[in-house]
Amino acid sequence: MNEIVLSVTGMTCGGCVNSVTKVLTALPGVKTADVTLTPGQARVTYDPARVARAAMVQAIVNAGFGVTD
Repeated sequence: MNEIVLSVTGMTCGGCVNSVTKVLTALPGVKTADVTLTPGQARVTYDPARVARAAMVQAIVNAGFGVTD
């Protein structure tokens, strides 16, 4: 398992945190997603053989949020 920290933009409340957590943990290969409002980030534990960073970013964007490098 690997860990990555993604900077998430556009989250304003606990509901946003829950939405990002839900879309990330729904991805095959994601074991855990610890999402925080302040700072806006997602710490994701995942299997790199099953899911790529790009898929995580796309899931967050599809949920209406942004990701910065």
